[in-house]
Amino acid sequence: MSSTLLPPDYVPSDDDEFMNPLMTEFFRQRLMEWRNDLLRESDQTLVNMQTTSIQEPDIADRASLESERALELRTRDRGRKLISKIDDALRRIDTGDYGYCEDSGEPINIRRLIARPIATLSVEAQERHERMEKTHRES
Repeated sequence: MSSTLLPPDYVPSDDDEFMNPLMTEFFRQRLMEWRNDLLRESDQTLVNMQTTSIQEPDIADRASLESERALELRTRDRGRKLISKIDDALRRIDTGDYGYCEDSGEPINIRRLIARPIATLSVEAQERHERMEKTHRES
């Protein structure tokens, strides 16, 4: 764990040295909070599923409940995949690779990282990647 004390009002900016200890700690804490929130939501889903009976006597109520459960499970699956990406980002922080584009090696824009802390590509590289995907899908 990091020993850098983060001021409560700190927000990284383009004027800061890229991925200095304060900035790195900001993203580490942000990722950990996001991960903990997802885990809490997942735990709540399990509790809800264990306490809610699917044995509704009314067929419409049962269908509605099954539909809600299916949606909740899909949401949890997305959350599980997101936790995996968050874990990858935390590993990149530990190795010093966090915040750098996987394609170009250049720093990812701070505003992009604040908006999407699990980003692995710069905006330009992401757009290229999406264009390539679209081209391959249309072929």
